[in-house]
Amino acid sequence: MKSAVLWCIRAYQWSISPLLPSSCRYLPTCSHYSHDAVNRYGVLKGAFLGAKRLARCHPLGGKGYDPVP
Repeated sequence: MKSAVLWCIRAYQWSISPLLPSSCRYLPTCSHYSHDAVNRYGVLKGAFLGAKRLARCHPLGGKGYDPVP
């Protein structure tokens, strides 16, 4: 299950992400953050952390360096 989720994130990074304009507010990007979170904490907690990060990614949200805890 974990490897399938990691593969989906990588597939997004390789296929869809290059077609979108670069508008990242955080470093690492949300997809790299999600990949690292799932890799470190597993699918459930990693997906939860990735979703929280995506929810913070908007013009009124923060910006800057925000690594996986």
